[in-house]
Amino acid sequence: MQLSKAKKFAISLFLALAMLVSASAADVASLIPIGHTVGIQMQADGVLVVHLQDVETGNGASCPARDAGVCEGDLILRVNDAAVSSNDGLQKQVALSGGQPVELTLAREDSTRTVTVTPCADRDGTYRIGVLARDSMAGIGTLTYVDPETGAYGSLGHGVCDSETGVLMPLRAGSLLYSVVGSVQRGKAGEPGALQGEFSPGNPLGTVEENTEYGIFGKLTDSSLYASLESVPVADAEEIRTGPAEIRANVEGDRVQTYSVQVVKVYPKDDVYGRGMLLHVTDPALLKQTGGIVQGMSGSPILQNGKLIGAVTHVLVNDPSRGYGISMERMLEAAG
Repeated sequence: MQLSKAKKFAISLFLALAMLVSASAADVASLIPIGHTVGIQMQADGVLVVHLQDVETGNGASCPARDAGVCEGDLILRVNDAAVSSNDGLQKQVALSGGQPVELTLAREDSTRTVTVTPCADRDGTYRIGVLARDSMAGIGTLTYVDPETGAYGSLGHGVCDSETGVLMPLRAGSLLYSVVGSVQRGKAGEPGALQGEFSPGNPLGTVEENTEYGIFGKLTDSSLYASLESVPVADAEEIRTGPAEIRANVEGDRVQTYSVQVVKVYPKDDVYGRGMLLHVTDPALLKQTGGIVQGMSGSPILQNGKLIGAVTHVLVNDPSRGYGISMERMLEAAG
């Protein structure tokens, strides 16, 4: 059967487009695994209430915020008509009230509400509402991957939460900073270890633009951590298998090394806790130095059969040689 010139052209065009789509998909499906620690600084979108405490006044103790219905974990967005983004700003607005009632606009879970609070004067005459709050956080984590075409990165594999309330830190702005590991607090049963990192605000690597349940995401503006590294394919969740794998981690100075692990269990995609896999560290060098997985290693990329399959997220408190990882598929879904 002979084809007309028009049909031949249409088929050729379709094949050419199909090849272009495949090439594009291959680009999207490959990323550079990194494994280097970074300093993480985040400023909250508001002021997060981490504790309610009594104010000692001349007439006894009281907590105006609690009495008005404020709860730990609430985010204070406004005092009267003034937006607040820092503890200093909150205290200033309360002090300016002169003891008159103020309206607090609060964010709680997925809704906002307004409550009226009447500040009271402490024994020094300063007006207070009985709130301890947090407006920023800083720490160390591990950079998981970067897309070399766009500079888009993912890190941690879990969200940055307030340590007191467990609330996901609502992000206003954030930055990544160059970090080195100064020392390691070795993990042992019942006592999770930690990397002791050193970083300077004067050495930014990029921005933090999203803080999600499955990682933080943003753009790298400095390519020094990945300029000499190569991309690898990204595995679908269905490709993850129990058996040997490896992680890339930075547990000394600024050197990233590869360590052997075992994927002990693969969890279903709809796991309610967001777990992708259970890992067991088998590398003698890593076990000797850290005891296994320690705080600060969250985000260490996991590779299996030459593909990027996920990131380390948590350590088992009673066995630091074991921990959880998130699949790269779920992490990328969180990145949007």
